[in-house]
Amino acid sequence: MGWYAKYLFPRLLDWSLGTPPMGKYRRLALAPATGETLEIGFGTGLNLPHYPATVTRLTVLDSENMLSELVDQRIAACPLPVTKIQLDAQGRLPFADQSFDSVVTTLTLCSIENTAPALAEIRRVLKPQGQFIFWEHGRSDDAQIARWQDRLNPLQRVIGAGCNMNRKIDKLITESGFAIEHLDRFLLPKTPRLLAEMYRGIARSRA
Repeated sequence: MGWYAKYLFPRLLDWSLGTPPMGKYRRLALAPATGETLEIGFGTGLNLPHYPATVTRLTVLDSENMLSELVDQRIAACPLPVTKIQLDAQGRLPFADQSFDSVVTTLTLCSIENTAPALAEIRRVLKPQGQFIFWEHGRSDDAQIARWQDRLNPLQRVIGAGCNMNRKIDKLITESGFAIEHLDRFLLPKTPRLLAEMYRGIARSRA
């Protein structure tokens, strides 16, 4: 990992995604979470203040140890019991089958190089009636915007330290054995359209 991805990019990400308006979207996305919850793609811990009281325990993992001192402070301030693990979500997760009531990803599936094994692991560790809660940005339904996303995605991967702007999030999820129970599509205000296409929803494993 280069200097930009390791030091500068996490600070830019924390600054741009830690605003009060973004907090509102986090609260809406996380509201359904309940019980034993796993968050994949923890980043700098911006979700922590927005989890509902229905969550009893939170396990968080990320492949990188971003802004460790700041993250430790946020974990210490969180009223929930939090266990933090540094781990690549593309490999096998260190949890038994059917361990979690909820699994959460927020602005994460864009950056996982190979989403299929990660989503398969999410299915494995969810309880039979467990919910996969997601809030992601991805491919536009507008063909012209989507073409520009495809053209500029190589540049975005460099600027965004591996982030892809053109993934069709709902398709990735359903192709991995989930049924989407609820899906909101909307544009994030005051954001370039290429990055503003939001997917927020809940999915459950198909029997």
